[in-house]
Amino acid sequence: MTPASVADYRDLARRKLPRMLFDYIDGGSYGEVTLGRNTADFEAVALRQRVMRDMTGVETGVELQGRKWSMPIGLSPVGMGGLFARRGEVQAARAAAAAGVPFCLSTVGVCPVEEVANGATAPWFQLYMIRDRGYVRALLERVRAAGCPVLVLTVDLPTPGARRRDIRSGLTGRPDFAGLVRRACQGAMRPAWLWDVWLRGRPHRFGNVADAIPAAHGVDDYWGWIGENFDPAVTWNDLDWIRQVWDRPIVVKGVLDAEDSRDAARAGAQGLVVSNHGGRQLDGAVSSIRALPRIADAVGDELEVYLDGGVRSGLDVLKALAHGARACFVGRPWAFALAAGGEVMVEKLLETFRAELRTAMVLTGCASASSVGHGLIDQA
Repeated sequence: MTPASVADYRDLARRKLPRMLFDYIDGGSYGEVTLGRNTADFEAVALRQRVMRDMTGVETGVELQGRKWSMPIGLSPVGMGGLFARRGEVQAARAAAAAGVPFCLSTVGVCPVEEVANGATAPWFQLYMIRDRGYVRALLERVRAAGCPVLVLTVDLPTPGARRRDIRSGLTGRPDFAGLVRRACQGAMRPAWLWDVWLRGRPHRFGNVADAIPAAHGVDDYWGWIGENFDPAVTWNDLDWIRQVWDRPIVVKGVLDAEDSRDAARAGAQGLVVSNHGGRQLDGAVSSIRALPRIADAVGDELEVYLDGGVRSGLDVLKALAHGARACFVGRPWAFALAAGGEVMVEKLLETFRAELRTAMVLTGCASASSVGHGLIDQA
């Protein structure tokens, strides 16, 4: 099958990955209500079709954090990417660089920041604050030395949300003997993945924090280590502490409330990502696209506003721009594409997003992605 949509990449990923890894990408928290809202609320947005506008010079490029990019799309941080394809974060970063869009590396990615920077280009880096501030300081110094231009501080995981699919699949928790057998059976049912990723893609540790995680944990107790070490006491004052080490732009990810967005601006962030963690944390929370307009209105031009969550096409990107976003970041789509066929498939996904965005711009009479306004939304 030649994939034409994110749904196609998802289907290919389902066939190639062990169940527990597919469910990790695909699932949300609790009953997955917010996960469903993220996409359903995008589908409910209607665009205004405009004609006779002379659309010969459509420009998809935008400037984000002082750098020009080919389109208003980036790859969100996704944990454990190196288990979806061999050294997966490096492959995804190369695909993003080829497409001219930013790639954000997860704190809990399999590939360390140095490997990604050497194998592709210096990524944006996502930071989860852990309790050991000395370790965080050392990590930020590593990230800075690797040349990462932007720090993405993720603030919506003070404690892990309950992800029922991960419990059922056996991903969550340190497995007993029966659990190890179940995992082995899942791997054996995907021999291509077992050979290319599990055997040839080692080491399978969280590269950026590997020396902070006991070897006995590894990927076996992902959520256990997070629950013990992620710091629930983080406040806006911690941005001042981060700036003691980090002198480059800071983007705050995980904001859904307008007052929180004003706090981010007052704390001196250069950007924020409107996000509910892909529906993986507080189930029942508002969708990202529904929260976006009031946040964009609340902060105005004080910082750059991005959106993450529910974006499944270039049309969705344009809808988000029309609601006030400067750009969109996508997580599940690139994870599915990576699992479906590595770097090549991620490149194809981004080509599809670019073509869809350009077509939507032409058909709505929008000449520039950097100047999209609310007028593109049909309010009828």
